[in-house]
Amino acid sequence: MTVLTTNYLQEDQLEESHSSSMTAMVLLRSVTKTYSNGVSVLSGVNLEIKQGQFLFITGPSGSGKSTLLKLLYGDELPTQGEVIVNQHNMGVLRGDRLSLLRRRIGVVFQDYKLIPQRTVAENITVILQAQGYTRKEIQRRLEATLKMVGLLKLAEYFPNQLSGGEQQRVSIARAIVGTPPLLLADEPTGNLDPTNSWQVMQILQKLNSFGITVIVTTHDEQLMRRCNHPVMQIRNGKIYQIGCPVSS
Repeated sequence: MTVLTTNYLQEDQLEESHSSSMTAMVLLRSVTKTYSNGVSVLSGVNLEIKQGQFLFITGPSGSGKSTLLKLLYGDELPTQGEVIVNQHNMGVLRGDRLSLLRRRIGVVFQDYKLIPQRTVAENITVILQAQGYTRKEIQRRLEATLKMVGLLKLAEYFPNQLSGGEQQRVSIARAIVGTPPLLLADEPTGNLDPTNSWQVMQILQKLNSFGITVIVTTHDEQLMRRCNHPVMQIRNGKIYQIGCPVSS
């Protein structure tokens, strides 16, 4: 698959990256997350991720990787501490303010979460329609995004007509069509074979080259070694650097 650049993504992201290149996109201060059943998955976690970085987060199943991402897009609240995303405290955002921030965060899930009764194009444009974009702008962004993920010829297909790798690329397209400065990918290659996994990772790396901050949770050690980005591991409620420095 050939990964193509898209002008609107590149221009939008480089402008934002230039204005905040030294700003922390994500900042966790003494974050603890304990669920109502008493299980604590994060304990006093501190983490800073600057605008434009690419970070892998790994760790055993149940260690808190997905919980960390949920804290970043406001699906969970910390029990203690502060979660700052794009200079906003996630613990105090509610209602419209939280909805507006979520529009600036792209999320890619392992199980795709596509709408079965809608085509590829419809699964992607539903995000832009909800945000009030004009029909002309929706079409412009849709075409550019489909080109980037290599699915332009499959725009009118339904999810059940696609392979797993193609469905995951639709999920990525939906997450990035609004040009968010932050992209969170929760085990995006967990259901894919090595070839499709590498295609997905190439897309994420291309997005990162435009200035998008990318955070990926994964168990795939071979993929992490091949990509050579910073790696953090969650273990026993703490987060440790195990790869190249995050502040590279």
